[in-house]
Amino acid sequence: MQTLVEDFLQYLRHERGQAEHTQKTYAALLNKFIAWAGTQNLTDWKQVELKHLMAFLQHERARPLETEPQESTRRLSSESVYLEIAALRAFYRFAEQEKLLPANVAEHLSLPRRWKRLPKALTNPEIEKLLAPEAPATPHTLCDQAILELAYASGLRLSELRGLRLEQLHLEAGFLNVVGKGNKERVVPVGQKAVAALNRYLQAGRPKLVTPRSPGNVFLTQRGTPFAAVTMWLRVKRRVRRAGVSRNVTPHMLRHSFATHLLEHGADLRVIQELLGHATISTTEVYTHVTGSRLRDIHRKFHPRP
Repeated sequence: MQTLVEDFLQYLRHERGQAEHTQKTYAALLNKFIAWAGTQNLTDWKQVELKHLMAFLQHERARPLETEPQESTRRLSSESVYLEIAALRAFYRFAEQEKLLPANVAEHLSLPRRWKRLPKALTNPEIEKLLAPEAPATPHTLCDQAILELAYASGLRLSELRGLRLEQLHLEAGFLNVVGKGNKERVVPVGQKAVAALNRYLQAGRPKLVTPRSPGNVFLTQRGTPFAAVTMWLRVKRRVRRAGVSRNVTPHMLRHSFATHLLEHGADLRVIQELLGHATISTTEVYTHVTGSRLRDIHRKFHPRP
C-alpha cells in the first residue's frame, strides 16, 4: 500500500508541481489511513471498499485528538475531515487514471461544507507601528525589516518569502518574479519603502550573514542558511512583540492586510487576484466580505441619514 502512495506523491511532485506542504499533508493523511487499514487486516488497496473508507472517516471523527488530554471532548474539525477526504479522492483519481486500481471507490465520498474564515487584516496604525525601523540596525533587524516590508508591499506567502532568490529581484524596475503554488510564476510590483528596506538589507545585512555554503536565497538566518517555515514565523512573532502590537500577528496576516487595504482603496478584484496568485476569483472574493463591514462603518459615519 505504501508503494502506491509513493507513486502518487511522485506524481504530485513531478507532474502536478504541487507545493511541498501539500505533498507532506497528503502523505501524512494517506499514511494515517494505511495504519488504520492494518488494524482491519487490509493489506492491499484492491481490498479497500467504500464501506472501509466510511468506517475510517467515522473512526477519525470519533477519536480523541492526540494533542488533547484523554478526558477532552474535542474531536477532529470538519476542516481536518475535509482534508482527509480530499487526500483519498485525489489518490484514487490518480490510481484510476494510471490504471493502478480497477475502480475509484472514493468518488462517492462527499466533502463536508467548508466554512470560509474571514481573513484578519491589520489596521493602518498597527502596520505603521510594526514597520517602524528598529535601532540599532543589525543584519538580524535589517533582515526582519525587509521581510515585513516585502510581505506587506507585495502580499507574498510565507513559502514565497522563504524561497525568494536573488535572481528574482528586479528592484531598479520595482518588481520581482514570484514562484507560487503549483510552480506558477507571476510578476509582482514592489513599493518604494520595501525596495529601500531590501536594498539596505542586501548592502549592509545579507553580506554579513553569507557563508561559503549559503544558497542564493534572499533571506538568510544567522547561520547563513535559508529559513525553515517555523523559523521565519517565529522571527515575525518576535518582531511583533518588540513593536508593541498586541494582536496575534502571523506572516499571512500581512498578506491579508495587503489585499484588504488595496481593495479598500479602490483596487480591482481581478488585479488583486493576479497579485496574490489565486487560481480562481472565488478565492479572492473573500476579501469583499471583509471590506463590506468597513463600508458599512463609513456609510454610518458619513451619510446624512444613516
